[in-house]
Parts: sequence; structure tokens; C-alpha cells
Amino acid sequence: MPILILVLAVVAVDQLSKFYVQSKMTLGLSLPVVDNIFHITYILNPGAAFGILEHQTVFFIAIAVLMLAAVLYVYPRLPQGSPVLRLGIGLMAGGAAGNVIDRIRTGYVVDFLDFRVWPVFNIADMAIVGGVGLIIFALYYLPEKKDGCND
Repeated sequence: MPILILVLAVVAVDQLSKFYVQSKMTLGLSLPVVDNIFHITYILNPGAAFGILEHQTVFFIAIAVLMLAAVLYVYPRLPQGSPVLRLGIGLMAGGAAGNVIDRIRTGYVVDFLDFRVWPVFNIADMAIVGGVGLIIFALYYLPEKKDGCND
């Protein structure tokens, strides 16, 4: 049950932040928070990271649905002693769900966090990247517990 709460929290924060940006800004507007370092810039992204595969909405929706189905299958089978792995999967799933909502609704993803040295992104993107990072960390660097002891 905690993964569902995490996924819903990520989706809620992501969608609320996107709604706020869309309701307060016009498309293309960029507001400096820290001049030349961090801006809030409202854009619509028709592709994936860095705008690759533009307008492949059906492909991205299919990938997200398959990934969420895989999470539903794998998550209950994870060992209870894997909180970092579980957290990573929850963040990744929440981020994927947040972006797929945009794609289903409009065919675009709303992006607005602009650090000027990186493409504009959103909360869902942060959750996906953080989640995948935690999954990699858990799989490669945390010891696997077997029979109640560390090997």
C-alpha cells in the first residue's frame, strides 16, 4: 500500500505544479527565479528527454503503460527488506504516470523547470530520474539479504 501512496503523491505534486504553471503563465513565458541560473519557463514538450522522438505520443503512452504494468507485476514480488528499491520503483512509476496523464490529455508534456544548462523539465521527470537512480543504486551497491543475514 505505501507504493500507491507514493505514486499518488508524485502524480498529485506533478499535476498540481503543471496546472499552476499553465494557469498563471502563457506558453513560452520565462520568469527568472535566479537570473541566468534558474527560471520557470512554460513549454510543451512533444517528445522525450531533450525533445527526441517528437510527436510519438502513442509510442510514449504504450511504453508508460507497459512500465506501469511491469511495476504492478514486480513490486509485490520484491523482498520486504528492500526499501531503497521500493522507493525507487514508486518514484519512477509516479513520474511515468504524471507524464502519461499529460500525453493522454494533450499529446504533450508540460515542462517548466529551467536551469539554463539543461533542457526544461518537470516534477515527473525528477521523480523518474531519481527513481531510476535509486533502483540502480539498490541493485548494484546494496547487499542482498538472504536467510536473514548479509553475505
